[in-house]
Amino acid sequence: MAGQLEGKVAIVTGASRGIGRAIAVLFAREGARVAVAARTEQERDERLPGTIYDVVREIEAFGGKAIAVRTDVSKEEDVRNLVERTREAFGPIDILVNNAAVNWYIPVKDYPLHRWFTLINVNLHGPFMLIQAVLPDMLGRRSGNIINISSRAAIGPGPGPYTSPGRGGTPYGVSKAALERLTQGLAQELFEYNIAVNALSPSQVVPTPGVLFHRLLESPDDPRGEPVEYMARAALILATQTAQTMTGRIAYSQEILREFGLL
Repeated sequence: MAGQLEGKVAIVTGASRGIGRAIAVLFAREGARVAVAARTEQERDERLPGTIYDVVREIEAFGGKAIAVRTDVSKEEDVRNLVERTREAFGPIDILVNNAAVNWYIPVKDYPLHRWFTLINVNLHGPFMLIQAVLPDMLGRRSGNIINISSRAAIGPGPGPYTSPGRGGTPYGVSKAALERLTQGLAQELFEYNIAVNALSPSQVVPTPGVLFHRLLESPDDPRGEPVEYMARAALILATQTAQTMTGRIAYSQEILREFGLL
């Protein structure tokens, strides 16, 4: 698979650990110059290891090219700074991966409003602002790839009756369902410009530090989970598509890997 992204410039958000880190590293191995974006500059909790600088060092160790940009995607000034610094370092942006997200498992009746606003600002407003910020590069070149990282939480529990009250993940699911709607609407708008827009979800829960922190899985090798590499390899497939080959897709990692004969 070496060299599939040679000469491309990519921004990956939420890239200090977990799925974002895996995508940033694989894209760099494939030749992309990568802006590693996240809020984490210093490790403050051993349960959530990794910083943007750690990921850049990992990429540079195998000869890849990357920059670390401290970014809170909910802030317009941070979004502008990320895009401007990426352009200054590497040139126009070809690929955007909207991976940054936050979540709290709290029932709606108890959900603090400030956390609701934070969740929507990070999970939905952030991707929207980043898309608008990179589109001038993609529209000017009539090419580009936007990948929005979603979740199976976007699919509701369906009609009742219910046997359990759920885990309190409704607000997170709402934000991801909206992100998927944004994905398909944007794909339609940008089709004539040959810009591919797709969403990608794990087929099973990925044992990232955040998932383990919330105890959604018991350990990194919990058989209920899937390796983080599946998401990275599936994201690579989407990053190499055109609007004519695949756009507006709500893809699942294992499904798309099987489709391309990689699983």
